[in-house]
Amino acid sequence: MAEDCRKLDVNRLNREGCLKPGWSGNWLWHRDCEQVAGISLSAEQSRLIVSFHITEKTGDYYDVEQSIPIIRTPCNYGGNRPFFGCPGVVNGTPCRRRVAKLFKGGRYFLCRHCYSIAYASQSEAVEDRMLRRADKRRMAMGGQRGTAYGIAPKPKGMWQRTYDLQCDEIEWCEDQANRAFLGRYRHSLSREELEMYFGP
Repeated sequence: MAEDCRKLDVNRLNREGCLKPGWSGNWLWHRDCEQVAGISLSAEQSRLIVSFHITEKTGDYYDVEQSIPIIRTPCNYGGNRPFFGCPGVVNGTPCRRRVAKLFKGGRYFLCRHCYSIAYASQSEAVEDRMLRRADKRRMAMGGQRGTAYGIAPKPKGMWQRTYDLQCDEIEWCEDQANRAFLGRYRHSLSREELEMYFGP
């Protein structure tokens, strides 16, 4: 899963000033407040040089240096937005996808398409995804997760129209979740139950 891989996020690197030509330094990953990995970065005008060590299971290690293209696209209101140009090559064909994140799913940092990496949410059942989306809205308005609880009253300072739209979305998501769940198990429902839930 993408969540389990170390990754380089072009937007975060840009915010931290790591993509300015001439910048160089280290990028570290932590788990439970402990450093678990680190790499060296060096930025040029149109590429980012990534250097790191790889340790084999035998205990041997070797150095890797990877050049990652940086593509800058103009924004509508001035300035530009950076993207990585994926340096991967799959079956002899260069990837070159313009992406915001590269993942270390193997020896190099490549896009998730090259490594066939999926996000956990992509493998979720439709009903789980819809309920998670509804719960997110419920919590944002100060309520509790789950259809067992009513939707929280309108938070102070929120426009009534905004509140109504949020309520509509919660109800729509939960209805979609119910339909997806029933659709998956409709083979075990009686004819009367099918008509009750889906109509004649």
